[in-house]
Amino acid sequence: MCRNIRVLHNFDPPTTDDEIREAALQFVRKVSGSTHPSRANTPAFDRAIDEIALATRRLLDDLVTTAPPKSREREAEKGRERHEKRMEREVRMRTATP
Repeated sequence: MCRNIRVLHNFDPPTTDDEIREAALQFVRKVSGSTHPSRANTPAFDRAIDEIALATRRLLDDLVTTAPPKSREREAEKGRERHEKRMEREVRMRTATP
C-alpha cells in the first residue's frame, strides 16, 4: 500500500472532504505515475480525482462499525513509532557484519 494514503474511516472528528480529496490525489498520482499531468492530460487527471473522491466519500458514509472512533493524534504517533522501528532495522542491517 502506498504509505502516503492513510486510513480515513472511523475518526473523531469525521474525515473531511479535503482529506478525502488529498487521498484521491495521491492515488491518481500513484496510478498515473505523474505528479503533474501535462496540459493535455489535466482534464482526465482532475476528473479521476473527483470521481475517486466521490466514491471514497460514499464508501466512508456507508461503512458501519462498532469500534470506537480513532484519534488522529494517536494514529500519527503510532505511525511515527513504526517509522522509527523501520529506521532502526535498516541501520542494524547496514551495520551488520556478513
